[in-house]
Amino acid sequence: MSGSVLRRRRESHRIHTTMRHPHSRRAFLGGALALPGLQFPSLAQAVQAKTTPYNRPKLKITDVRTAQVRGHGLQLHVRIYTDQGIFGHGEGTDAVVGGAPIVRSFRNFLMGQDPLNVDRLFERIRTAGIFAGAQAGQYVAALTAVETALWDLAGKATGLPVYQLLGGKMRDRIRLYCDSQTEDPKDPEAPKKMGQVRDMGFTAVKIDVDDGRDPNRWDAMNWTASNAEIDTMVSKIRFVREFFPKRVDLAVDMHGRYDMTTGKRMAKESEPFHLLYLEEPVPAENVKAMRDIRESTSTPICCGENLFLRHGFREVLEERAADIIMPDLQKCGGLMEGRKIADMAHTYYVPVAPHCVVSPIGTMASAHMCAAIPNFLILEWHWIQRLELWKNFVQEGEIIEKGFVALPERPGIGVTMNEDAARKAKVPNTPWFEAGL
Repeated sequence: MSGSVLRRRRESHRIHTTMRHPHSRRAFLGGALALPGLQFPSLAQAVQAKTTPYNRPKLKITDVRTAQVRGHGLQLHVRIYTDQGIFGHGEGTDAVVGGAPIVRSFRNFLMGQDPLNVDRLFERIRTAGIFAGAQAGQYVAALTAVETALWDLAGKATGLPVYQLLGGKMRDRIRLYCDSQTEDPKDPEAPKKMGQVRDMGFTAVKIDVDDGRDPNRWDAMNWTASNAEIDTMVSKIRFVREFFPKRVDLAVDMHGRYDMTTGKRMAKESEPFHLLYLEEPVPAENVKAMRDIRESTSTPICCGENLFLRHGFREVLEERAADIIMPDLQKCGGLMEGRKIADMAHTYYVPVAPHCVVSPIGTMASAHMCAAIPNFLILEWHWIQRLELWKNFVQEGEIIEKGFVALPERPGIGVTMNEDAARKAKVPNTPWFEAGL
């Protein structure tokens, strides 16, 4: 009998014996996850040690607390505590004004529950709020921070990084673009500021071209841009495009502040610059108008930072209104909801470039979701004007290296707030993770 035949028989006997004897289940699981082509020894150990019915920590949620920080706008931080001393940390943004009381209202759905049932808790809270605004806005933004905290907690409880819980990573690092907030050719400091972005190693930048204070505007309420306004916007694009090498991609944001006439004109004027994308030339609320602009140009159109849940992206995708979508993972519903949105987009061959204006905690949380999807394009970074706070916000220090975020192997999100630094940006007269507040 050949050696290979003998080895196959021995393996067959081992598996058969294992299936007959339940107590050898752990050995079987460890062996299966270590077979050729399935080399996951750390995952096998974590599964054996943490998630078997007789070993998994039977956690119960004991408290939910909040803090508010003024970074790029308002950020709501949520911590979910358990009876075993583990807590999870999440972050929400933009629509979280008034979000702390909403999070407190979620306590009845969370207290005493197993935090590892993340999607169940999310759906329970979402569907319970059908008459309380759970379709969008503050309710969903507050729920987003809670959902992210639950994933951080689940990762810490199982000893796994969040990306592993979302399906595993497709990439080891996440590409960022820098929202430079520097695009005015008349600004004498502009070359210096853009030089800083270049020297930090970013491979893509984004600029804003909308300006409600442009002296060339004829009407403060009508968002049809004059010829002179369009010339000014194009000059900003040209100025930045000529500063950076061609390998550095350029995206342009119009913040949804124009009408379809202006949107079409700017998309056409942008074609020679081969933009990474033109973001929201009109508000995303009128999907057919966005689609008409997309069909009129070769410039890729991007939208979605103010859409909520997968339901908010359905019509955009069905109508093929955008070449790229950009859910904000700190307000659209969270990391699993972001994954579901990305999966929807993937069926239309649409890439995902998440909006992201939050601290290193929310940015790293976004990076975990971006790692787990095949159609990730690029992630926003918007703190270049707050570098000192950014670099000190988490105990791990700077998380960006040459325009990329490397994914940590630490459990959960993988970063921990530096309380001393973060409290410097605390919103006055608001709680700081105090119990019952």
